[in-house]
Amino acid sequence: MGLVSTNTAYRKRIMHTFALLGYVGAALSIALPWPQVWRSCAKGQTNGLNASACFLGVAMPVGWITYGALTGETVQIITNAVTGGAGLAVLTTVLIKQSHLRQRRKLATSAAGAAGILTATLGSAAATWLTAASSHQAAAFLGLVLAGTSFVSAIPQPLSLLRDREQDMSGLSALRWRLAAAACASWMTYGLSTGQPAVWASAMVGLTSALIVCWVLFTSTRTSAVRTTTVRARGVARVAAA
Repeated sequence: MGLVSTNTAYRKRIMHTFALLGYVGAALSIALPWPQVWRSCAKGQTNGLNASACFLGVAMPVGWITYGALTGETVQIITNAVTGGAGLAVLTTVLIKQSHLRQRRKLATSAAGAAGILTATLGSAAATWLTAASSHQAAAFLGLVLAGTSFVSAIPQPLSLLRDREQDMSGLSALRWRLAAAACASWMTYGLSTGQPAVWASAMVGLTSALIVCWVLFTSTRTSAVRTTTVRARGVARVAAA
C-alpha cells in the first residue's frame, strides 16, 4: 500500500514538472514578440525583417490555436492567441512601412507558405465538424503539418540574414530572438516529456533558427563596433598628425 502511494506521489510530481515546462514555454512565448512589436510598431524600424517570416508569424499561431482546441490544451490556445496578435501587428507595420512588399507579385510570393498553413488548419477543423473524424485524428494530421511546416517557416529569416550579412538589421530585436531560443528550448523539452512529436519537432527547428539569428545579430554588432572604433582611431591619428 505504501509503495502504491509512493508511486502515485512520484507520478504526480512528474506530471507537475511537465506542466511547469509547458507554462514556462507559454510565458516565454507570450513575452517574446513584444520587443519586436516595440521596435517595429512603436519605433517604426522594420529593416531586416523578412516578409515571408512575418506572414508565417501570423499563420503558425492560428494553426497551433486550432491544434490546442482539438487536443484540449488551453495553454496552446492562450499562448498562440497572444503571439498571433503580436505577429499580425508586426506584419501590418512591415507592409505599411515597406510599400514595395504590397505589390501583387510580392504579396503572392511572401504569403504562399502562410496560405498553405491556413488551408491545412481549416481542413483539419472542417474534418472534425463535418465528418466522422475524431478531434485526435484531426489534431494528429494538423500537428504533422505544423511540424513539417516549421522547417519551412524557420528558413526565411535566418536565410535572408546569412545571404546578406551587410544589410541593415536595425529592425530586428535581439531580445526577441533570445526569448525565442529560450521558449523553443522549453517547448522542445515539454514535447519530449509528454510524448508529442509535433510539439518537440517544431520547437527544435525553431530553436535552431533562433540561435542562427542570435549569432548573426551578435557578430554583426561586434563587427559594427570594431568598424566604429577603427574609424575613430583613424580620425584621432589624422588630428594628431596634423
